[in-house]
Parts: sequence; C-alpha cells; structure tokens
Amino acid sequence: MKITILCVGKVKEKFYRDAIDEFSKRLSRYCKLEIVEVADEKTEEQASENEIRLVKEKEGDRLLKNIKEDAYVITLCIDGKQLDSEELSDKIEKLGISGSSHIYFMIGGSLGLSDAVIKRADYKLSFSKMTFPHQLMRVILLEQIYRAYRIMNHEPYHK
Repeated sequence: MKITILCVGKVKEKFYRDAIDEFSKRLSRYCKLEIVEVADEKTEEQASENEIRLVKEKEGDRLLKNIKEDAYVITLCIDGKQLDSEELSDKIEKLGISGSSHIYFMIGGSLGLSDAVIKRADYKLSFSKMTFPHQLMRVILLEQIYRAYRIMNHEPYHK
C-alpha cells in the first residue's frame, strides 16, 4: 500500500521534523510513505472572508494537482467522522483489501481546506473538534497510521 500525506506549508520546527522523520522511518516497514508539501499563501492578519476563500482556493488547487485519479482521498476536517485507533486500522486494512492501493491524507494550511478539496474527498476524518497546528497534525496523523499498522499486524504498541 502507498500512503501519501499531502499538506500545505513546510514544517519549520525541528522537534516536529524529528517526530515526522521517526514515524516515517517506522512506517517504512509497513507501507510506501510519501509526504508532499505544497506552498502556503501569505494571509493578512485582518483578511476578509473573500481573501480567506481565495487563499484556501489557491492552496486547494495546489493540493488537487498532486492527486492521482484513482487514489482514495481522506481529508482531515473538524466536521469529519471521528474514529478510534482500531476503527482507523480497520478502515486502512479494508481499503487495501478492496483494491485501494493508494491513500491520500490531506492536511490543509492554517485556514483549512478549500471546498473543492473537501468535495474531492472520498472520506472526511476528524481527530477532534479542536483545532491543531497543521504541523502538529502531521505528527499526530503519522503516529496514528503507524498505530493502525501495528494493530493490523497484532503487534504490541497499541495500548
């Protein structure tokens, strides 16, 4: 299985990069992992609704250009479905069994995902009703994917 984390912006903090590198290394024995970053847009502090929409559209266009047509797309959205770790593991496993060999997880920038990206999603996933920094969300997502594979393979780590 191939998993692509498609996200807006670069991770600047070394501690986040270190955690991302560690989970990427751990995941390499279970799947082919790719992390693709697209450029984020500068946003004025007092941006209008229209300016916010335009920023999200530009970032969204960059994300959509990187998706292969036959891929299964999971967007990370506050209003998505919340799963526990076992349910996420089951979802990934069932996608692999059903022939979805490439899963994209989409993480938006600081303003979130555009309507076009959300519309393209095959599944909307939420980790919480809270908002997290998008850099931290990469770490959380990678850890949960790693946990999902450990569960799938009946390996210790989960609890």
